[in-house]
Amino acid sequence: MATRHRSTFDPNNSAPYELSRSRIENFVRCPACFHLQQVKAVPFPGIPGFNINEATDILLKRDFDKYRGSQTSHPFLQEIGMGHLVPYQHDDFEKWTQSLHFGAEGRMNTVHEESNIKLGGGLDDIWLNTETGKLHIVDYKSTSQKTQGKQITLDDQWKAGYKRQMDMYVWVMRRKGFEVSSTGYFLYCDGDRFGDYEFLNTEDAVMHFKMSLIPYEVSTDWIEPTLMKIKECLTREQTPAHSDSCEFGVFLRALSTT
Repeated sequence: MATRHRSTFDPNNSAPYELSRSRIENFVRCPACFHLQQVKAVPFPGIPGFNINEATDILLKRDFDKYRGSQTSHPFLQEIGMGHLVPYQHDDFEKWTQSLHFGAEGRMNTVHEESNIKLGGGLDDIWLNTETGKLHIVDYKSTSQKTQGKQITLDDQWKAGYKRQMDMYVWVMRRKGFEVSSTGYFLYCDGDRFGDYEFLNTEDAVMHFKMSLIPYEVSTDWIEPTLMKIKECLTREQTPAHSDSCEFGVFLRALSTT
């Protein structure tokens, strides 16, 4: 029996090659960087963790867990007229949230047989629509708007990756046999830097967050063709060219002309 196939691609390992949602996104952004990392095992510069964002994710999940499985909607959802949505309860739910262990059995993953790629990740939340019986994938996001009164949207070009993330999670869950709605939700925490409130107290500091729930209609048609392109990329001997918008590619091109 073949061993699990992860990290550096091994053409002699017949087991499905495990790629996280973020690695798929790397390929979409720049096939060259993907090839260098997955095939050539070139280590890329790391970036600091987003600890504040991680903290808001943990706190939001803790709040929704209080209502999970009780068929009771969170007061926030009730207040905005979405009381028909309740946190979804399932025996494997906690496993689905573990992005670092997505490749193991029972996690949020699926094998695409045509490319022999096991795709997965860790989602933030799932809500059950009690009116339709369908599930909605939910992604928590955190930010702090620099312009007062600016509406949070998904229109920024760099948020295309957020949309693809939602697309992939819906696609994976459908392949696992769940009836998932084409409407996903981004729950945004917007740190309020303009409000007239005391931030620093005698023993702690408290930031207020404005909350926004943004619906998104998923598009999954791009996923399978992309997985087939990834399969071709993994078996290439030569690294493809960097995408025009790739920051590493721009840097290398500039370096070669100096």
